[in-house]
Amino acid sequence: MRILVLVCLATAAASPLAIAQEPRPLGPLDDRGVVTYFVAAGARDSGYREADRDLAVWALSDWERAARGKLRFEPGDEQTALVRIYWVEAGAGQYGETRAIAVNGRRGAAVFIRPDTDALGPDIGRLAGGDMLFRDTVVYLTCVHELGHALGLRHTAEFADVMYFFGFGGDIPGFFQRYRAQLRARGDIARVSGLSAGDLAQLATLYPRVGARGASNAVRVLAPAEPPARPRFPLQRTSSILGAAR
Repeated sequence: MRILVLVCLATAAASPLAIAQEPRPLGPLDDRGVVTYFVAAGARDSGYREADRDLAVWALSDWERAARGKLRFEPGDEQTALVRIYWVEAGAGQYGETRAIAVNGRRGAAVFIRPDTDALGPDIGRLAGGDMLFRDTVVYLTCVHELGHALGLRHTAEFADVMYFFGFGGDIPGFFQRYRAQLRARGDIARVSGLSAGDLAQLATLYPRVGARGASNAVRVLAPAEPPARPRFPLQRTSSILGAAR
């Protein structure tokens, strides 16, 4: 099994360089049959908490509900799961990263979440330190965003979308606060969707039988500046590669 291509580096800083380096999307997940997933334990010093597993599973459920029967996620073993979620140390202000993998001839994805909110800048760190639901919101929406990439969704230029590209800047704490404002308790995350009409429209485009639930057809997605290189790294090396970028 090989990693095929790097798809997303979510950054907190706005810069023309970051926008110019918008990567090529993965395209639709190979959704033949059930999509199995695996959620790993957190890496040491990653900021992972045991309850973060719930956030990852709830994020998968959010996309499954949005797919309205087209996609079905079930837990599986690490070596055979089509979607694999890992918790890794913070690096360069990144929230998460998604890479394509090949699993028995099917296109899958390895998703890397960086749950250390203290490493995401002083504003995010301060809000997360004073409000656990805000901290969980950041981690949850990061899971939703990266799993969107795993499904093939692209970054957008719409601040309302969970797939919004932070390279455009804007009120990033506010991006998370609007979701946090809908929560009274942690369990609400399992019921309150993080997806916008634009996110649903992208999903419906990739998976045509998905019902978009009234989503608009006007979706502004970002095209890659140029075809990226296609590095081929063994899957087992991925964590060490990411861990080195601190």
